[in-house]
Amino acid sequence: MCGIAGFNGENADAVVRRMCDLMAYRGPDDFGAESLGGMTLGQRRLSIVDLSGGHQPIPNETGRILLVCNGEIYNSPTLREELIAKGHAFRTKTDVEVILHLYEEEGERCIRRLHGMFAFAVWDADRARLVLGRDHMGQKPLFYAVSGNVIAFASEPKGVLAAGIVNPEVDLEALWHYMSLRYLPDDRSLFAGVVKLPAAHVAVFENGSLRTERYWSLDTFRDKLEGSEEELTDLLEKKLLETVELHLLSDVPIGTFLSGGIDSSLVTAMTARITGKRFRTFSIGVKDQDINELPWAEKIVNQYQLEWCKEIVDPDVIGTIPDMIDHMDEPADPFGVGVYLVSQVAARYDKVVLSGDGGDENFAGYDRFAGQRLAELYALVPAGIRRHVFGNLFKMVPESFGYKSIASKLRWLNDMSFYSAGGRYARSMSFLRFTQEAKDALFTESAKARIADTDSVGKILAWFEDGTAEELLDRMLYTDLMTRMPDHLLAISDRMSMAHSIEVRPPLIDYKLTEFAASLPTKLKLRGTGRGLKYILRNVASRYMPQELIDRPKQGFGFPIARWLRTDLAAFQRHLFQHSRMVELGIFRAEEIQRLMEEHIGGKADHNFRLWILINLEIWHRMRFEGKSAGEMRDWINSLR
Repeated sequence: MCGIAGFNGENADAVVRRMCDLMAYRGPDDFGAESLGGMTLGQRRLSIVDLSGGHQPIPNETGRILLVCNGEIYNSPTLREELIAKGHAFRTKTDVEVILHLYEEEGERCIRRLHGMFAFAVWDADRARLVLGRDHMGQKPLFYAVSGNVIAFASEPKGVLAAGIVNPEVDLEALWHYMSLRYLPDDRSLFAGVVKLPAAHVAVFENGSLRTERYWSLDTFRDKLEGSEEELTDLLEKKLLETVELHLLSDVPIGTFLSGGIDSSLVTAMTARITGKRFRTFSIGVKDQDINELPWAEKIVNQYQLEWCKEIVDPDVIGTIPDMIDHMDEPADPFGVGVYLVSQVAARYDKVVLSGDGGDENFAGYDRFAGQRLAELYALVPAGIRRHVFGNLFKMVPESFGYKSIASKLRWLNDMSFYSAGGRYARSMSFLRFTQEAKDALFTESAKARIADTDSVGKILAWFEDGTAEELLDRMLYTDLMTRMPDHLLAISDRMSMAHSIEVRPPLIDYKLTEFAASLPTKLKLRGTGRGLKYILRNVASRYMPQELIDRPKQGFGFPIARWLRTDLAAFQRHLFQHSRMVELGIFRAEEIQRLMEEHIGGKADHNFRLWILINLEIWHRMRFEGKSAGEMRDWINSLR
């Protein structure tokens, strides 16, 4: 795992060094850079395969083609044998060198042969051609900017900005969509001119122009497997074991994250079953957390006699935001806090860990999947009664400001009942954050006038209604996998783990496993609520862990942010928003921010998700546009509390 960068402008050697230095935490073991035919490529390396001989950039046999890659190629042993048989000479024992020789054989189409998680760049000096590629599910990031005949690319936006070919400026359209979706859609970043290479895409830059192409689509939702429940469960178990084993490719020890939930427990148990060895597994608990899952994690540890590295943390969540933003280059997410903290623990022992990411998206593990069906039933009640009777009654339910509160669920149900199919699904994505009407109240008229595309719902419907999936559940899963997964969950997992120089590998979101999961009948994924969520995955899990762990309600990992924002952080918010940069820039309305804050502090409504975004944007702007360091921002935050 590493950070990669490249540039073909003036002083390229010094610029690429600066770009890589900004991402040194992605690869603390080695730095390499090489200039060839007007292009300089660089890499910061985290050594995992071929520890002593895997220095990058890697040249081909003639020295006229260079490769830098961030990631792992799980089918490299097979590809390596094939390429050697064709006469290719390998300089290293790394897994990623196969990309270089595949490119010699097949050009940019070589990416279709790769099975792994990766972002790479191939510079073909004889053709003056740069090829950029990103893995199927978007596990590894890649950004770029183009100015005339000059291109800069890097694993993170800060690396691209360091090249100096675009001026840092807020991308208002990206911000508009982020406020609703919780992720940056399409090829957007929060910086105008800095472009994200989407998942499953390859880009080619030559003769001063850049073209991109999608090389893979998830098209197996309509090709449903046939067989009994037991037969398909057996088939899934076999596929899972094969996938986990592939992800164990490494020359260093591999551990696992273990939250106590089904997904991470199953990955950990299968790793133990495959290796037959004792390895480290990492868990955290949080003081003041509503729910403690460590006792459930301990059951897996004891069953498989693992080395358990656990820690009870007392997180300064607000104080951690600057460090998270420093690595995310965008607002931090509460989900990211847990990844950041557990990676901090793992970094003391291992370089590589397997995670349980992807189980909910591939096998229908979220309450909202079942909630859509409940909303359909509730929608049968006449609209007038829902709007004026139940709606008013639900508003009277006091807010507990806790995880998945009853008041929040009832208001969600009532609101969702006025939408249908894709519209309801899209609405559910923004309900706790900023809906269209909420953004209309927050953004100034002058800011909205500068946004060409304000249809955030359309970013969801483009996938939901493209015909790839037919059944409602499959359409939701497909949309999640094509949007939230690469642009939110995997982005957070990558950058919060890389902040501590940890490579996270999520077998449950491997693209071949995702293709298989899409082909499973929906009745085997979702059967009502509770234990009906992730039904077939639970069946597999029952072969590896205690039934009581499987049958317990889904809990999730979280912090009491809603309560903190009403108490310990009330004064901090008031001072922060009195000096709001987003207001000073004419983007947000001060009175709307004030309303949200005072309603939350006063106990009238739970706006914690909205306030979290607003707080993060204020800190993000000061760091990325005013040059404040993470340390300076921590000191400033502490001075306000």
